[in-house]
Amino acid sequence: MLNSSQPIIKAFQLAKQVQAPEGLLTILNELDLKLYPGEAVAILGASGSGKSTLLGLLAGIDNPTAGHVELFNTDLQKLTEDERAILRAGKVGFVFQFFHLLPSLTALENVMLPLELTRHKQAKKMAMETLEQVGLTHRLHHTPQQLSGGEQQRVALARAFASQPKILFADEPTGNLDQATGQIIINLLFSLKAQLNTTLVLVTHDVNLAARCDKRYVLNKGKVTVG
Repeated sequence: MLNSSQPIIKAFQLAKQVQAPEGLLTILNELDLKLYPGEAVAILGASGSGKSTLLGLLAGIDNPTAGHVELFNTDLQKLTEDERAILRAGKVGFVFQFFHLLPSLTALENVMLPLELTRHKQAKKMAMETLEQVGLTHRLHHTPQQLSGGEQQRVALARAFASQPKILFADEPTGNLDQATGQIIINLLFSLKAQLNTTLVLVTHDVNLAARCDKRYVLNKGKVTVG
């Protein structure tokens, strides 16, 4: 059981290299990082600096070239892909720049789906309550193509928070929205995070969004520094 004094995510000597036309490209280089329960952390950096790569490694979606990540005190590199998915289920949520909603499902069905996959006994009730929190009670039965970009991102937020995750990874959650709509999403994101005391790991170019976080890290040349 983790408490607030124990890191919920730990990265040790994390490295990521990929083969590029010009040779071996180092994206992350012996990076160390500790993130704690309930805190909001922004990861900043120029385009191509490896922010999304780092997010994927911390979440166990991608594998490092060297080093390792511990999530909930479990070494991800010792788990299979299926075992990592089981570890994340119901405890880790994701929000992306592009909403990744299933086009054939309604807003309600999109939010219910991950709950049903974890066999949540009240998936529909929880999904409806979370959609109400993001102001979409009147849009429950609309498909993504019937929703605006801001509404789709609110559905994505509801889907991420419906399982009451311990960690939420957000990759440029306002990057595909206009400024006014983006501000609504930011307010909702931090409101839901505060209600559940969720650890928020946020990749962003938005300095104003980063300013609302407890900690800011800047990724440059494969290393992180405190922003």
